[in-house]
Amino acid sequence: MRIYPAVHYVMGGLWVDYNLMSNLPGLFVGGEANFSDHGANRLGASALMQGLGDGYFVLPTTMNNYLAQGGIAKVEASHPAFKDAEREVKERTETFLKTNGKRSVDSFHRELGNLLWENVGMARSEKSLKEALAKIPAIRDEFHKNVRVLGTGAELNQELEKAGRVADFLDLAELLSTDALHRNESCGGHFRVEYATPEGEAQRNDADFAYVAAWEWKGKGHPWNLNKEPLTFETAHLATRSYK
Repeated sequence: MRIYPAVHYVMGGLWVDYNLMSNLPGLFVGGEANFSDHGANRLGASALMQGLGDGYFVLPTTMNNYLAQGGIAKVEASHPAFKDAEREVKERTETFLKTNGKRSVDSFHRELGNLLWENVGMARSEKSLKEALAKIPAIRDEFHKNVRVLGTGAELNQELEKAGRVADFLDLAELLSTDALHRNESCGGHFRVEYATPEGEAQRNDADFAYVAAWEWKGKGHPWNLNKEPLTFETAHLATRSYK
């Protein structure tokens, strides 16, 4: 296993109550994604143990209790939304199996991963992000034209499952790069080399970027739409993290 100082080890997690439920009713957060045990410090073993503790002991009880309380409307398989989702998944699956290209799913996964590691990693720049945004659509086009998925859709097919994940990764990579290019500051796990103090610390821009960003997909071929919700701080105040 390759071990290195990944940036998420110094980031805090989402707020949860003692049942590991967030401030959105019904949305539970487990493992490293929440703050409950390790706070803003994930040092390997503590993060792994929290994932095990939450998954084995806490969530099976708290989530079951929440579901047992009822109040969740039952959705029948005849619902139009279910039918639409079922049709989309079937069409996507058939497309992957019929493409019959020359490249494996893994080869595309590696190519995309290397591009993100080099251009959208822990230190990004306007130049590297624009380069990534120029290359991702080409990788996506090649993927849909030349991927080869062995097997069928009639049984458990890990290659087919992997193809669906890589297709999602391509869209996520483009969105990640778009957001990083849009955010002209350095903050948290986002470090733009153009926005750093003379000492190399993060240079925040709270006047323009103190908001929650939710990018909305507007359909294939259309640009993402940015929705913003201003952040307000009543107890803890914004401050630049220093590692000195």
